[in-house]
Amino acid sequence: MNIFGIGLPEMGLIMIVALLVFGPKKLPEIGRSLGKAMKGFQDASKEFETEFKKEAERLEKTVAEPMKATLEKPRAISEGKTAAQADEPAEAQIEAQIVEETEVADEAQSA
Repeated sequence: MNIFGIGLPEMGLIMIVALLVFGPKKLPEIGRSLGKAMKGFQDASKEFETEFKKEAERLEKTVAEPMKATLEKPRAISEGKTAAQADEPAEAQIEAQIVEETEVADEAQSA
């Protein structure tokens, strides 16, 4: 019997020293609390392992799924603008959008 690199003679010596230090009345209490602590550690270890496996399976499922992408119509065309209006530089479109949003916000505040 070899536990943590400690053989049977060493284990016996440790038990005798513990019996002398703590006494026969305290030793069962200490053993019980040590057993509860080890049980709690094992339970936490199993829970961690279970959560780790669940997360790994979720990640595998996410990686295995093909990515889905859809193309949207350009904003200018979906708003009914002409092709010439849609060809405006991006800065002009952004400025127009900001002005439009500001006007809407001003109207909402005045109401």
